[in-house]
Amino acid sequence: MATNSRLRAAAQHKPLTAIRPRASIVIVNYNGREDLARCLRSLAQAGHADDEIIVVDNGSSDGSAAMVEAQFPQARLLRSARNLGFGEGNNLGAAHARGAYLAFLNPDTEVTPGWLDALLAALDETREAGLATPKILLREDPQHINTCGNDLHLTGLALCRGLGQARDELADRAAVGAISGAAFAMRRELFYRLGGFDGSFFLYMEDTDLSWRARLAGYTCLYVPDAVVYHRYSLRFGPDKTYYQERNRYLMLLKGLRWSTLLLLLPALLLAEVVTWGYILLDDRPRWRNKLRAYGYVLRGWPTLMARRRAAQASRRATDHELLRQTTHRLAYEQTGESLAATLAHWVFDPLFWLFRQIALAATRR
Repeated sequence: MATNSRLRAAAQHKPLTAIRPRASIVIVNYNGREDLARCLRSLAQAGHADDEIIVVDNGSSDGSAAMVEAQFPQARLLRSARNLGFGEGNNLGAAHARGAYLAFLNPDTEVTPGWLDALLAALDETREAGLATPKILLREDPQHINTCGNDLHLTGLALCRGLGQARDELADRAAVGAISGAAFAMRRELFYRLGGFDGSFFLYMEDTDLSWRARLAGYTCLYVPDAVVYHRYSLRFGPDKTYYQERNRYLMLLKGLRWSTLLLLLPALLLAEVVTWGYILLDDRPRWRNKLRAYGYVLRGWPTLMARRRAAQASRRATDHELLRQTTHRLAYEQTGESLAATLAHWVFDPLFWLFRQIALAATRR
């Protein structure tokens, strides 16, 4: 909550117009020295004379902070003594930002000339757009897509949109379920108004949750294909990934949807539990307790969660029907690897999720 207080204080600060940057580019780093250096070099080559670059070092032990000071003096360096997590680290950077716009980059990204110009132009041209995300290509395989915005399943699972497709695909600007936290931009005022990232998430799903809360407040998430960023991406499951992804998915849904809608979605949510448990037992069996840890976190933190729910609901300008319309019934099982199990999962689960989504859409239409 401390960083949210910093955001509120920053929202009241009025920097002098003559020295105000166009945008503040925030990069949160944790032991990513080599990737961070490549990212900062790409920013220098892309040209950002009217923008400020803020690097938040989350207690790295690999010399990242010293490297930034020595090699990239144009960047503002904020040192955290400990790892605050992705969301809280970005909140810290945003609290020190002076630009009218905020842009967020992962340290393992590389930008191309004009990437930010295209994102900001899209936000200016589409006033209902709250967040704008670029075409993100695979850094190690630049002819193929990492994600073009994220698809959001009706049960809160987030999926890379267009993963593996040719770079020329998905060439049209479009509203998407969520932005990718690897690279996106938004107005600073809106970021502050939404309270920034939910710092309790620590890792994973923060971008989806911010997108969901922006859409709840009546804004759209916009994919902008003219903006191109490269990302070193691979589907990795570390020891705690399932825990953070699942608990944060529960937190996002409980904050964002009306109780009546959650009840309507109960069959779909239970089916999602079958799917996620099935994945864990097939591919992540040694860490099956992570699901139980996620359940326990929600139960233990219920009072705090309800306070965050009230804050999110207070900003509501969109109906649950509008939120659910921007979801999909289809899970991209193949993103975890081509297999017979993925094909069977589509045959078995897609029709059921389609039915549950249609029922929820019909029941929430008002």
